[in-house]
Amino acid sequence: MLTEEQAGDVFDRIRKLSSADEVEVLFSGGRFALTRFANNVIHQNVADENHVVSVRTVFGGRTARATTNKFDDESLRQVVRSSESLAKVQHPDPDLLPMPSEDEGAGLRPGLTGEAPVSTRIVTRVVPSRYFGQTATITPELRAEGVSKIVGVADRHGLTTAGVFSSGEWFEGIFNSRGLSRWHTQTSAEVSITMLAADSSGWQKANSPDVANLDPLRLAETAAQKAIETAHPGEIPAGKYTVILEPAAVLDIVGFMFWDYSGMAILDQRSFLTGRIGTRLFGDNITIADDVAHPLQSGSPFDGEGVTRKTIPLVENGTIKRVVYARATAERMKKSEYGEKAGPIEATGHGFLLPNEMGEMPLNIVFAPVGDPQTVEQMIASTERGILVTRLWYIREVEPFEKALTGMTRDGTFLVENGRLQGGVRNFRFNESLIHMLSNVEAMSVPVRACGEESFDMVVPAMKVKEFNFTEVTKF
Repeated sequence: MLTEEQAGDVFDRIRKLSSADEVEVLFSGGRFALTRFANNVIHQNVADENHVVSVRTVFGGRTARATTNKFDDESLRQVVRSSESLAKVQHPDPDLLPMPSEDEGAGLRPGLTGEAPVSTRIVTRVVPSRYFGQTATITPELRAEGVSKIVGVADRHGLTTAGVFSSGEWFEGIFNSRGLSRWHTQTSAEVSITMLAADSSGWQKANSPDVANLDPLRLAETAAQKAIETAHPGEIPAGKYTVILEPAAVLDIVGFMFWDYSGMAILDQRSFLTGRIGTRLFGDNITIADDVAHPLQSGSPFDGEGVTRKTIPLVENGTIKRVVYARATAERMKKSEYGEKAGPIEATGHGFLLPNEMGEMPLNIVFAPVGDPQTVEQMIASTERGILVTRLWYIREVEPFEKALTGMTRDGTFLVENGRLQGGVRNFRFNESLIHMLSNVEAMSVPVRACGEESFDMVVPAMKVKEFNFTEVTKF
């Protein structure tokens, strides 16, 4: 795998080849392997390794990017030529800033407008190592051993199973002609399992930079139990129910609002937070931060320009505190008509690669623990009548300002009565506003690292929510 020293040598070669005012080079890639299984047998094992170099050049406010995965002299010469040719024919971008220096990238020049209240100030924390040798060296035999345990559970219960066990190591680095350099390496392992019965199913998924945190056998037993206990699902009418959402279900639905926690989204007037920063929008038990340094989080500690990601308070006791900013977005916001109502304005280290049209987004979401967390079992025990939801899928936005979403339950939907699970029910379609949902959370578990299929990984709790709106019953 490419090292930081080797990348530095490539950057020096590219810089000598370029006549641009400024040069930025992004390096990314790594090794990835996947073992896929279905019908209780492994049917695919694949592996690949790829290294990519992406060159951005600037000429008098014009910028463009070109990419290659070849590192020989002629390929580097060609990618520099492509980037420069594209940059020279662009219209000048009045919002384009000089590339960040090493000091600015490290957050030593924050550029905050005014003095922010303590509760909204950004914090820079040390990101723990996310590279684990035992994850990087996982072999096909080790993945097959994990799959064997999963299939053993399926066979023992007379179920059919399908899923994946993947592993890999990757790097991301950025160098520019103003002296900035950043490098990050990480490993990752993931297990996803679906257990199928005649008329029911169960599902579990988990990932971590450290494979020691994954237990395929436990995940398989949980998925199998859900498939068995929801067999012969009954049908109950649609309506508003108390629901208990497991962490994967919480993640997949709340993930739809975080594109809106962006200065660019405010400027474009496409954010549901427009005019609402500083107001109480959710229940007072909801506190959310973007925290790349959290021990259960993962990912690079810098953004698409190499600026250090800061820990940002997004929601505090239900009140919207602030949004995140790329460097150029922060400068635009300071001059805009929306700046007075946008909360604290400063570059927070959340920008995407330039050029782009989306600006920035928080990617390391962490829900704060509550003072009296409950387990899912405790939530069930305190529920007179409700629905337990394992996961949600096929989620789409219906109304953007109230963040109304529609989607369906899947792979383990239970009726809860008199504090006990009463078996499976047919799945539902829901129409629910995130504002309404997060204003009606009655209980939460301890937040955990969770992953789903509709959104990115987060640290989230299970939630017990009252008056969740189911609009239709499905046929399965």
